[in-house]
Amino acid sequence: MNNKVYFTPGPSELYPTVAQHLQEAMTQKIGSISHRSKQFQEIYASAESGLRELLQLPDEYEVLFVASATEVWERAIQNNVRRESFHLVNGSFSKRFYETAQELGREAHVHEVPFSQGFHVESITIPETTELVALIQNETSSGTSMTVEEIDQIRDKTPADALVYVDAVSSLPYPAFDYSRVDSVYFSVQKCFGLPAGLGVWLVNDRCLAKARELQEEGLSIGSYHTLPSLLEKALQSQTVETPNVLNIYLLAKVVTDMNQKGAEQIRQETEAKAARIYTFLEQSKLFAPAVEQPAHRSKTTIVANTTMPASEVNKHLAQYDLQVGSGYGKYKETQIRIANFPAHSMEQVEQLLEKLKELGS
Repeated sequence: MNNKVYFTPGPSELYPTVAQHLQEAMTQKIGSISHRSKQFQEIYASAESGLRELLQLPDEYEVLFVASATEVWERAIQNNVRRESFHLVNGSFSKRFYETAQELGREAHVHEVPFSQGFHVESITIPETTELVALIQNETSSGTSMTVEEIDQIRDKTPADALVYVDAVSSLPYPAFDYSRVDSVYFSVQKCFGLPAGLGVWLVNDRCLAKARELQEEGLSIGSYHTLPSLLEKALQSQTVETPNVLNIYLLAKVVTDMNQKGAEQIRQETEAKAARIYTFLEQSKLFAPAVEQPAHRSKTTIVANTTMPASEVNKHLAQYDLQVGSGYGKYKETQIRIANFPAHSMEQVEQLLEKLKELGS
């Protein structure tokens, strides 16, 4: 039996109620039902209404299900960019969105800062010809984060007709976005929602949908089966274009219900309390140190630390106590560790982790 607690940044620790909901799903044979059935429509509607409540999503937004957040990069460019996009880059995932736009033949502009650094909004200039601005609210690879206030400031610098996309893959439901100031937010369920991997959630407003139709009417290709118009047509019926990850949508509906019973504000307070405890430990440690120097740019949900002990050795020590953290991303694999701070992680588990990290001589 695996009793390990996963502080990895995704897949990560499952939400505490997932095992119970999974057993119920097996009893009901959810994995066998048709995605065109009334039962699935009810599951879809439950997940959608739960997300609307948890995130305080306005009516002009639609909730769409895709294979992953990675898929959103491609679909966003295909559906919402005729020629030019603009990307903020400070890590591997934000850079990959930028590269995706280039691979799809668009003129992609970039404002890039070094890995582990945040953005200074006053230094950012967005071309007037930009059609889509890609923001990275929480960079999973480097542990940097943008505040909601900074995102709102970017909106003020963005051409009126341009769409603002926000990557919140490893942070929602923590950030309290003003959805009237952005046009699309997307995330994956294997991080803060504590579910198995294999489902992306794409939140889009009517401006995104209108732009996709505009490009389509011009005779431009906006992709194949997952165009925004086709996704919307089915979403209005609480269905999907193709056979989706029915089981994960079911589990998402259940976990979101559990989160709503706790309340988004309490989840945010708990996230901040755990993050403060972890960062205090890192700042006092001789072995570890926060990788992001400026506190204002440090992620609350994906905490990255420099380590003088190889990350593999850190995890070798933690494995004795059924604990695991993430290694650094890419070339930082052994020189950094990443500590997920998701709603599935309790303060008691965080304290246990920090106690065992302290044993390494920190």
